[in-house]
Parts: sequence; C-alpha cells; structure tokens
Amino acid sequence: MIGIMSDSHDNLPAIKKAVELFNQVGCSLVIHAGDVVAPFAGRELGNLKCPVKAVFGNCDGEKDGLLKVFEKFGQITRAPFKFSHQNLQFWLSHYPVENQKPAGVDVLVFGHTHRAQVNRDNNLLIVNPGENCGWVNGISTIAILEPTTLKVDIITLES
Repeated sequence: MIGIMSDSHDNLPAIKKAVELFNQVGCSLVIHAGDVVAPFAGRELGNLKCPVKAVFGNCDGEKDGLLKVFEKFGQITRAPFKFSHQNLQFWLSHYPVENQKPAGVDVLVFGHTHRAQVNRDNNLLIVNPGENCGWVNGISTIAILEPTTLKVDIITLES
C-alpha cells in the first residue's frame, strides 16, 4: 500500500491519525503533496514505518527546517517531483497539473485544492487526497493506493 496525503497545515492530531492508519495498513511509502507548513509538523511523519516523498506547497515557509527534518526519514523537494516506486512512475506536485499529461507517468498526485478526487485519463491515474488538516472543508481525508491494481480509497479520518 502507498499512503497519500496533502495539506496537513500543522494539524498535529490529524497528522498523527494519518500516520497511525498508514502504519496499520503497512504502507511501503507515504506521499505528501505539500503544505506540511512547519518542521514540528513534519517531525510527526518521522513516526511512519516507511519513507516519505514530499513536495513543498505554497504555505511551506520554513523550507530549510523542513529539509533538515525530512532528511531523517524521507525527501522533500520543489515540485514537480518525478520518482518511481513499486514499478510505478509518479509525478508529484502541490498544484493541480492542468492540461498537462507528463510522459511516462502512471500516477499523478497533487493537493492544494483541499478537495479529494480520483480520476483516470487513459492510463494516467490522478489523485488528490484532499486535506489532512480538515480545517477548510471540515473533513480530514487521506488516500490509500493499492499499487498492483491502482485502486484508490479516500479515507475520512475521525475527529
């Protein structure tokens, strides 16, 4: 399983719930599509039992601090971030990628809109896990991707 989250915006209880769920289902990777915001929130991701791949969002102001925190358990970088995991090619961005279909990509992940969505465009799977923080829409969501079937579940975290 691959965990996908975005827009945690320093909400420690919501981040902790996501980490617990990702650990419980045995994720081999967690993807964060931006707006962790501060290093203290990023540190919570260090409790995952798998690595994290992340991009900076528009609210990630303390980039140097986030880089330092993430180097212990994963990687955070500027978007777009293209990487492979379990024979899949990922394209990770904070912002929606409109009218752009990156070549050779199986899964495109983005955040920023705070609205969960899962779409398919031919062979491209497009996933926005919604907002982990739950502050804009009042609902904290994350996504779980099953890499062999490309099935995605959007999961609401209890408050």
